[in-house]
Amino acid sequence: MCMYSAEPSGASAGCPTDFHLQHLASRAGGGAGLVMVESTAVLPVGRISPWDLGLWNDAQADAFAPIVDLCHRLGAAVGVQLNHAGRKAGTWQPWAGAGSVPARDGGWLPVAPSARPFDDQHATPRAMTAADVVSVVEGFRSAARRALEAGFDVVEIHGAHGYLLHQFCSPLTNQRTDEWGGDFEGRVRLPLAVVDAVREEVGPDVPVLYRVSATDWFSENGIEEESWTVEQTQRFAALLEERGVDLIDVSTGGLTPRSRPTRLGPGYQVHFAEAVKQAVGIPVSTVGIIVDADQAEEVLVEGRADAVMVARELLRDPYAPARWQAHLDGAPTRFPVQYSRALPFR
Repeated sequence: MCMYSAEPSGASAGCPTDFHLQHLASRAGGGAGLVMVESTAVLPVGRISPWDLGLWNDAQADAFAPIVDLCHRLGAAVGVQLNHAGRKAGTWQPWAGAGSVPARDGGWLPVAPSARPFDDQHATPRAMTAADVVSVVEGFRSAARRALEAGFDVVEIHGAHGYLLHQFCSPLTNQRTDEWGGDFEGRVRLPLAVVDAVREEVGPDVPVLYRVSATDWFSENGIEEESWTVEQTQRFAALLEERGVDLIDVSTGGLTPRSRPTRLGPGYQVHFAEAVKQAVGIPVSTVGIIVDADQAEEVLVEGRADAVMVARELLRDPYAPARWQAHLDGAPTRFPVQYSRALPFR
């Protein structure tokens, strides 16, 4: 979950702050097995907002290192979600406004597969050149190296929610006629090149996760328009497995203002993870309004997914994992001894 709380400019741009230290350490101390750092840009123009985190320089890696170390000492593994926002880059913090930040206020012209804006509040992006594409691949490669230098255990490539790699995959946003567009093979070429670069950089022993939007929600909503579908995701997931991805993190939507579910409810995205799981032999995780222990456990016991990612519930309660374990097993494995007078909680 993006916090939009990094410095937007200057020497400290993209660096985590004291806010991120307490935010991430609280979740590590609260019993989470893996703490995943929010969307972290691989290039300055890839930030969702000027206030996003980054790993495009060594100062950012140095600032992450003590946070990762503290989370380790609190018992959690730590991952980082590497991203490029493409046409959705350069926006205001959600509580400050909507759409693109003007250049006079620190914004920039975003880049994308094709010159098609997200909506009328977002700037029309510049269509990427071949050199831009190479720059993105190398940006992911360099960010992955810095992630290891900062001590991260896991690297996740963010290819979902309408950000750049998703934009390349979907025919709704990729209108290119060169080798990076056109048919399915052309549209997934950049995401696969990023996977190859990251895997080469981190080596065979570091888990590489890939976050995917399993659908643009067009076919599910009866919209007769070519889009990214579950069937294409299954085909893509098999290619990710061949390339050495260790887990596919399944979400949905985010590509256009219309690519959203018509109904929201507990576990509404689990069946998409289940569909991807049927197409691959590697683990698959799920998300989507999973808010209590019994609900999460049921997903795992029934074999619908191999792991559960939780976001908003941990914003509400950083100790939710400890509470869930207490509910299921009788006592949390990791809980600050200083707080033990509050036990048991179930």
